[in-house]
Amino acid sequence: KGFGFPIFQVEGVEADDVIATIVEKTSHSMKDITDIIVTGDMDTLQLIDARTSVNSMRKGVNDIVKYDAQAVKERYGLTPEQMVDYKALRGDVSDNIKGVPGIGEKTAVELLQKFDTLENVYQAVEKNSEVVKKTVAEKLLAHKKEAFQSKELVILKRDVVLDFNLEACKVGEP
Repeated sequence: KGFGFPIFQVEGVEADDVIATIVEKTSHSMKDITDIIVTGDMDTLQLIDARTSVNSMRKGVNDIVKYDAQAVKERYGLTPEQMVDYKALRGDVSDNIKGVPGIGEKTAVELLQKFDTLENVYQAVEKNSEVVKKTVAEKLLAHKKEAFQSKELVILKRDVVLDFNLEACKVGEP
């Protein structure tokens, strides 16, 4: 506030959802704007597109990683759009997302590289459980409800009601 930066917050709403809403608002009304999200929260990787990137600190402010679609692909082997399904499968302890117990990073990536989406994973496994290892199929089938509940929790809300005005974000005198 001392530097004149506006603070956007909504009671009862997570900061990630406020960020997602701002990205959504700028993407529809301000085509010449580039969004750069600076955060340590990897949930925002799902927001990456041609005009939105995420800068994240690896080890403090001197080691920053810029994630665009290519960097997400290099780091995770997935597209930004697949990051929701990735977390739905593997879970995320930091956000209390259960995912599918026993499905880790490697298996989640393999499933999504093969089937593209969580829905396609389940469609394939329910049709023929032999399309994946027996133990993976058992875990998936036993925890389908948790996987889809996790997906709902991971999806950032892009429709938070907030008074956002880009003009108010211009840097002024402190």
